Amino acid sequence: MNLFVTGGAGYIGSAAAQALLEAGHSVTVYDSLVTGYRAAVPAGARFVHADLADEQTLAQTLASESYDAVMHFAAFIEAGESMKDPGKFFRNNLANSLALIEAAWRAGVRRFVLSSTAAVYASSDEPLTEDSPIAPANVYGFTKLAVEQTLEWYCRVHGLHYAALRYFNAAGALPGRGEAHRPESHLIPNVLQVALGQRQAASIYGTDYPTPDGTCIRDYIHIRDLVSAHLLALDALRERERLIYNLGNGAGYSVRQVIETARRVTGHPIPVVEHPRRPGDAPRLVACSDRIRRELGWDPVYPDLTDILASAWEWHRSHPHGYTP
Repeated sequence: MNLFVTGGAGYIGSAAAQALLEAGHSVTVYDSLVTGYRAAVPAGARFVHADLADEQTLAQTLASESYDAVMHFAAFIEAGESMKDPGKFFRNNLANSLALIEAAWRAGVRRFVLSSTAAVYASSDEPLTEDSPIAPANVYGFTKLAVEQTLEWYCRVHGLHYAALRYFNAAGALPGRGEAHRPESHLIPNVLQVALGQRQAASIYGTDYPTPDGTCIRDYIHIRDLVSAHLLALDALRERERLIYNLGNGAGYSVRQVIETARRVTGHPIPVVEHPRRPGDAPRLVACSDRIRRELGWDPVYPDLTDILASAWEWHRSHPHGYTP
């Protein structure tokens, strides 16, 4: 297949692009490099440096080849930031995604895979299923939900086949390919940066949540397992009109558990500084992925938090400054 991958210079998008190339597909990466890295784009992929807001370049690129599907990873992902600057997220995550869907349809693309999020759900003490109540706690989650709903209407009106894959925390690394955000606000990279001597302490935001140790509980999924689910969904869209799947291990880990696991993996004491809660942080978000396991045969190969952190630690030790030399 010939695939159009937005955000393919980012953490998840570049891993997906690499997996697609390894599977024998052709890949065009379309990325503004606002948060991504040119060095992350896998060798063998065609690269277009442009923003989705550039409607002319987007339309010309989509029309330049016959694409079988779009895989959409280009989005701002910081939930806390979305509550401080919602307009930034509405413009990039929502408006640009709407432009992409329309441009792809006009170019004759009939399959679309969306990198979505479990943040579309209300917080729950139980693992979230695809039928759990929808109630985003932050603007980021709302923008993803709005894109999903847009795809549903394009499916009904135009017959566009789409998959929305809802996951929360992608983590871990592949050989030579890992997590490097600018600025970095994700828990695991920040904790590992303490072990590298790049930060003085790990931060815990909120210690009074209704959880066993008072800190937020999240589901973590290894980047390799996440990418494999995207490829399975892409293939399933040959026959299926719409797919909405949760991706997760079904086992939530608190912030304190992640830090303690990082201490064991790195051998570093990793001191902690506690802060008040941040707006938009739900107490617990853990995904139940029974449906995709049952329907597509997906099964995480690296569900254990220790394995996830060990792969991330290997990446950060060998790439202490990410993709920057």
